[in-house]
Amino acid sequence: MSNADNQEPILSKAGSSTHILKFLKNERWQWWFLVALNIIFLVVGQAVAVLLGRFYYDQGGNSKWMATLVQTAAFPVLFIPLFLIPSSNNSSTSSTAPSITLLLSIYFFLGVLLAGDNMLYSTGLLYLSASTYSLICATQLAFNAVFSYFLNSQKFTILVLNSVIVLSLSASLVAVNDDSERPSGVSDGKYILGILCTLAASAIYSLLLSLMQLSFQKVLKRETFRVVLEMQIYTAFVATCASIIGLFASGEWKTLHGEMESFGKGSSSYVMTLVWTAIAWQVCSVGVVGLVFVVSSLFSNVISTLSLAVTPIASVIVFHDKMNGVKVIAMLMAIWGFVSYIYQNYLDDVKMRRRQSDVTESQNNSLC
Repeated sequence: MSNADNQEPILSKAGSSTHILKFLKNERWQWWFLVALNIIFLVVGQAVAVLLGRFYYDQGGNSKWMATLVQTAAFPVLFIPLFLIPSSNNSSTSSTAPSITLLLSIYFFLGVLLAGDNMLYSTGLLYLSASTYSLICATQLAFNAVFSYFLNSQKFTILVLNSVIVLSLSASLVAVNDDSERPSGVSDGKYILGILCTLAASAIYSLLLSLMQLSFQKVLKRETFRVVLEMQIYTAFVATCASIIGLFASGEWKTLHGEMESFGKGSSSYVMTLVWTAIAWQVCSVGVVGLVFVVSSLFSNVISTLSLAVTPIASVIVFHDKMNGVKVIAMLMAIWGFVSYIYQNYLDDVKMRRRQSDVTESQNNSLC
């Protein structure tokens, strides 16, 4: 028998508790790092994308399908991190991998759903100011709470319920506010249409996140960031194809050249606006799907809501949007709802660490 066979296990009886606790501590640190990184991607990406989208319309852009297309068209940039991340060669996961037909069906369905959702968002942003649009989008958390409950077995607590109610009331305040500023030339009918489209888009977006999380849990069953990137790339590819079809089928492609020539800041600014909008949406998408993977779809939606609460402040600075008392109250309520959910997540994390510590102690006692 070799010396290696006579060696004691790495976790000896005397030091098992110390090693396990150190491992768990490192694991939690990595988890929080991923959460923080994805939050930055989502908040910054979404805020920049919404502001650039409003800038596109303000400077003379009028193509809803082009605004829809740029939300997914930059998906090829995601191949860079995909190639940098090594693929897993674990045979245990490959034996339970879903069929190609099932994967293609999932990507196609989610991609078409994403394209329709992006179109609704583009329509809403066309008829609403950036601040009003962002605050109404906060209703996605209430929709997601319902979908997460039925599809992802998400448990409700007092703090989560408080977060959902407060955020819903925040968006409702903006929707019924008669003093809300709207883009020039937007009639009452179009303004209401913008609100309805934004509400519908928020509902579909919440459903999309819950379905993605369900796919990770029930179908893909592989907890790697590579799987998250693949999900984002393939669904964005389908959504981009659907948007291109819509652009040509609607005939809006014929007006793009004239739109570029008459753009308020010039042709080069027109191109750069579309390019950076596309990149910002992909940065946001990485954060969204990453948070769905690392935490949950409900948490991802809460962070999206935080970004939507930050965007009105940026729109006031950039576009000089009117920020009346109702919008200020709505924004403060949105932040309150976000803090409520973050605190609930902190309590869940503390409870899980205590449970892990109890398991470690019991294992250590059994070894002694």
